[in-house]
Amino acid sequence: MRLDLIRPLYERKGPYASVYLGALTIPERKAQWRSLRDRLEVNGESRKATLDALEEEVRLATPGRSLFAAHGDVVLAEPSAEPPHPMALWSPLPCVTPMLVRRGENVPHIRVIVDHAGAEVTVFGAGSPRRTVVEAASWPLQKTSQGGWSQKRYERAVDETWEKNAVAVAQEVDEQARRIGPELILVAGEAKSRSYLLQHLGTKTADRVLMVEHGSRSNHGQFEEDVERALDGWLDRKRAELLERHQETNGPTGMARVAHALREGRVQAVLTPGELPKPVWIGEGGTQLATDPDELRRWGVPEPVRERSDSALARATAMTDAELWFTDAVADVAAVLRY
Repeated sequence: MRLDLIRPLYERKGPYASVYLGALTIPERKAQWRSLRDRLEVNGESRKATLDALEEEVRLATPGRSLFAAHGDVVLAEPSAEPPHPMALWSPLPCVTPMLVRRGENVPHIRVIVDHAGAEVTVFGAGSPRRTVVEAASWPLQKTSQGGWSQKRYERAVDETWEKNAVAVAQEVDEQARRIGPELILVAGEAKSRSYLLQHLGTKTADRVLMVEHGSRSNHGQFEEDVERALDGWLDRKRAELLERHQETNGPTGMARVAHALREGRVQAVLTPGELPKPVWIGEGGTQLATDPDELRRWGVPEPVRERSDSALARATAMTDAELWFTDAVADVAAVLRY
């Protein structure tokens, strides 16, 4: 999981109010917020401004939200299809792990349903999915069995139209792939059009293509199920590859060793079993974390602060452009190193 979503949270100092709201009706949500606000209510003008900003967001927001606010501003409001248990707390860093665990890995990918007339191309990157409909030449599209002296010429014209349309789709897919750098491009639709599309995609794009069995522009149901299975399979393989690399290279295991590698900027991916409420020590810098406050002092942090391990890990991972992966295959936090 890449952590671009949460990186803006670390552009301002805490303390942060982290609030998790359930998927409730409006009256239930108001009652829940009153209870959560009571937990957060403290003296201080800046904290009151933060609570007021959260209250406004709760009033306007859709059900099921993860909210992070500091110094009078809601910095991130993330909807959740499966919201965590209601929670509200003040902490030096935003408490993002419950949101990340339920959000799951976001795999940048492109979904393509292609037919003889064009395609639907849907891009899943940062933000909401973006759908483009590619419609190219519309005639001739259908082969017939009329026979006669012009039959072969007509069929050749149909094939040329199909291929021309596939070229237009390939250009759109190549352009979207250049923009987001997808991990997968999932293609369904007419067999001949899929073949033409694959022939005309750029090499880097074609290498990421995975054909799925079902799907047409008039019926997305089975296609969506095939896509979700394909994405789950890709994620399982990715986790297995990272775990294998960690084992083969004897990568660091345990918070102390992983923290040291993060401070040195050597971590490509952090593997963690989930939420880690056990405390560590942090400084203001993104990679300043350690299990021993004296270790941070030796690194030039005059006053280390206690924080949840998972919150400190998320910040250090995001600020070093590393990845964070949740997996039951590790009992303790581990790291895959860049070098």
